Formats: sequence, structure tokens, C-alpha cells
Amino acid sequence: MTEQEYTAEFPSETISEGKVKVLVPKLEAYKQQPCDYAPSKAPVFYNPVMELNRDLSVLAFQAYQRLANREISICDPLTGSGIRGVRFAAEIHGVKKVVISDINERSFKLARHNVRLNGLQDHVEVNHKDANCLLSCHGAPHQRFDVVDVDPFGTPVPYLDSAVRALRNKGLLAATATDMAPLCGVHAKACIRKYGGKPLRTEYCQEIAVRLLAGCIAKVAAKQEIGVRVMLSHSSDHYIRVYTQISYGAKKADASIKSLGYVLHCFNCFHRETANTLSPRFFEKCPECGSKMSWAGPLWLGKIFDPHFCDALAEENRRTPLRNSRKITKLLSLTKEEAEAPMTYYVIDQISDKLASPVPSVHAMLQSLRDNGFQAVPTHFNTRGIRTDASAMTMQELLKKATT
Repeated sequence: MTEQEYTAEFPSETISEGKVKVLVPKLEAYKQQPCDYAPSKAPVFYNPVMELNRDLSVLAFQAYQRLANREISICDPLTGSGIRGVRFAAEIHGVKKVVISDINERSFKLARHNVRLNGLQDHVEVNHKDANCLLSCHGAPHQRFDVVDVDPFGTPVPYLDSAVRALRNKGLLAATATDMAPLCGVHAKACIRKYGGKPLRTEYCQEIAVRLLAGCIAKVAAKQEIGVRVMLSHSSDHYIRVYTQISYGAKKADASIKSLGYVLHCFNCFHRETANTLSPRFFEKCPECGSKMSWAGPLWLGKIFDPHFCDALAEENRRTPLRNSRKITKLLSLTKEEAEAPMTYYVIDQISDKLASPVPSVHAMLQSLRDNGFQAVPTHFNTRGIRTDASAMTMQELLKKATT
């Protein structure tokens, strides 16, 4: 089949993104009611909102390639329209091979057309396979990829085991999760089933979600005697995204497992702390107000941002102007600041509601905390959030002073 011979069997349109042009479903044709989620109703999955995700992926994989200082191979096993894999091949320097695949026959045909549309037939291999089947076929030495990008509609968990096994030593795994209701504690049982950890409906539930996904990846990798290091994570729009570098070796796996633990939270005074093991401490009272503590986990207690990787992405962002470059600049600036800050964050509005007090500005609270000798930085997870080493009670006292 040549490019001219391909005709979409559904309403479609050609769009430009990054350096490529691709044919995608015309989403307006699949939105019958205001509540309809058009991308999932289209015969081939395509979500324009995920352009930021794809932009960041291009920058992250380019940064990884430069740090590795060699040609790399990339796998996109859930390719949909093929836009993600096509962009990787067209925009990332030093890529020797991109392998994309989809079990949906219409997706396979459209992705193959989009590869040809951009003249990338010699650089992109298109498969019509189940994602786990494709990844498992690349699980042997000398068959593995440098980068595997798992970007599903919903949870990435069903693909993590085969994705980890399809990565070479020091490879990079990128995983997206869009099932925020389970991860943020709305459907706690579903989260426990999928991620093997209990969520918590707190003001910092997006960070809990990232740590649950990172913890799940660490546990899956440890079964293969593989350790993980979280290079970057972020929460944007309706999803979370985690980039992890793997390292072969039982000792590396053991070190990763040591980074797993629990977050303890008091819903009365907002006190929070961490615990490395499940213990009777979970049934103790809050050390600040005496109320019963709630908990989330097991989850990742280690770093969720690497400042050097953030710098590398920022450099790539300066080199490669994209439609979302400004958003990316702000995101990377915040994540770099957060990298060495304490776990979890306080949301000013939550504390103000609790105290029935006026709401101060984030700037005023940051300055007040710093003036009193505390570490304080904003967070990308919430525009009203602050990471600080101040206690919950201290936060309440300083908030009262800031509004009097």
C-alpha cells in the first residue's frame, strides 16, 4: 500500500505537531454530547491534549540520548495514530530505530500511513501486535530497547513487567497513568488492586499518585533483580507521568525496595510524616493534635525529580522551540526547585478553610516561612501548594499572622 492508496475509513484530518504532519481522527465527529470523551470514542485513539506530554517526551529522550552519548532505540508499544513514534523518529537526533505497534488494525494502518507521510519508513518499524507480546519479543539480550514509552488510556500497570524486561541496562522507562480517580483515592480498592498500594484523598493526592506509580514500577523491576531511579515526574491536566532509569543487579533492586514505605497523614491538623515499614505506628495518634492517623502506601519515598536531568531537559527546551515551550520552562523550573525539598506539600486554601481564616497569597506564605528559618518552595502539583519543613501547627500559626 502506498501513501496515495491509503484512505481513512472514518472522519479524519491532517494536523501539524512538532516537526511532523499526521492524519488523525476528526474528534468533533465523535462528540455527540457535551459529556462524551471523543478520543476514546474514535476508532483510533488520538488526544490533542497530550501534546505537552509528547513534547516533554521528545525533550526527555533527547536529553537521555545526549547523556548516553550513543545512538538509541525507542519503543512505543501503544501507538494509536502513531504520532508519538513518528515525532521521536523525526525530532530526536541520534535515534537508530523506533519501533511502534498497536493491536487495533485501524491504528496499525493509520500509524503506517503516518510513517510514510513523513518519509520515515527506513527509521520506524510498524507492528500489528499486542503491546506485551511485542515487548516480550524484545526481552532477550541484544534485542532490548534503550527507551520504552508506555502511554496507555488508563493504567500502565498491565505493561510494566514486559516493559522493564524489554529495557537494556541503564535504559529509560516512561509511563503515563490517566486513571486519576483510583490513584487519588476516589476508588481506593481499584488502586490497591492495580498498583498494590493504598491511596489517600489528601490535598497532595497528585504527589501520592506519582509515588504509588513509581513504587509499583520499583516492585515490578525488583522481581527481575533490577533497580530504579526516578529521573522526572509531573502531574499535568488529567494524568501523571513518571520517567525512571533502570539498573541491573540484585543490590540495586534491594536499594530500590528500601525506598518504599508509607505516608502517614492527620486529617485534623494536616500533620504528615513517612514510615519505611508497616508497623504499629500506623495505629498511633497524631503527635501534633492527638487525632488518629490515616496512611497511604506502600509507595515510593525516594526522590521524584533529578535536578541534573531537569537541567538537561531545560537545555533541550532552549534548543528546540515547541508550542508548549513556555509551559515546559515553568514546569522544569518548579520541579528543579522541588527536587531537594521535603516530601508532600501544604495547600494554603485547605489550612485557611480549617481555620476559617482569610486566604493569604502564596508569595506571602513563602516569605513568612523563609523569614522564620524554614525551607519553602512552590510546587508544580498545585499552584496554591508549598513544600516546607515547617510543621502543620507552625503552618497554621504563620498563616494566622499573615492574615492579621
